[in-house]
Amino acid sequence: MRIVGLTGGIGSGKSTVSNLFKAHGIPVVDADVVARDVLKKGTGGWKKVVAAFGEDILLPDGEVDRPKLGRIVFSDPQKRQILNRFLAPYISSGILLEVLKLWMKGCKIIVLDVPLLFEAKMDRWTNPIVVVWVDPETQLHRLMARDGTTEEDSKSRINSQMSLDLKRTKADILIDNTGSLADLNENFQKVLVQVTRPLTWTEFALSRQGAIVASISIFLGIIICRKCL
Repeated sequence: MRIVGLTGGIGSGKSTVSNLFKAHGIPVVDADVVARDVLKKGTGGWKKVVAAFGEDILLPDGEVDRPKLGRIVFSDPQKRQILNRFLAPYISSGILLEVLKLWMKGCKIIVLDVPLLFEAKMDRWTNPIVVVWVDPETQLHRLMARDGTTEEDSKSRINSQMSLDLKRTKADILIDNTGSLADLNENFQKVLVQVTRPLTWTEFALSRQGAIVASISIFLGIIICRKCL
């Protein structure tokens, strides 16, 4: 099984690339979706976050006001570390569960879409690593246009993450998304060829099909040995 790591930065277009993978039939495990699930009312993550940040971050229905929580942690590195420390175990477990489900279905290639892939040390689970990159000015302008935020707020959110220039040095495959959507689609087609190349023997061995083949081989080996005794 090949687990492709996909990461980028806020406003880089990573979600667009993630959707392109989905459109080409490659399953995607989205860390943001998992994170939303672990913050649902009554969950372990919800209880820890409410205990740490107070009930002021809750909506009238008891769910976490995610935009409000985001504003709090983006402006305070210490609080951001607290939030990440509380949620990281739940998110990691949730991602692992989703990967296991896809493994059970026999998927040979999946994409792990994680904004904090390197920060959370999840890059060690993935190969190759795809980084979606844009220059700082483009990133800032796109984020302001997308969310309607001020330049100050946008810079604060961007600076809360590892810089894209640093992430690009850790990439196996780099997607430069400073151009148009048509340019991105063209670049993606080249990436798709690399990502969907035949599995290595190690990757095949870690797939469900590989496990079945190994089990059958062991079973046949035992039968043959018994007949020879």
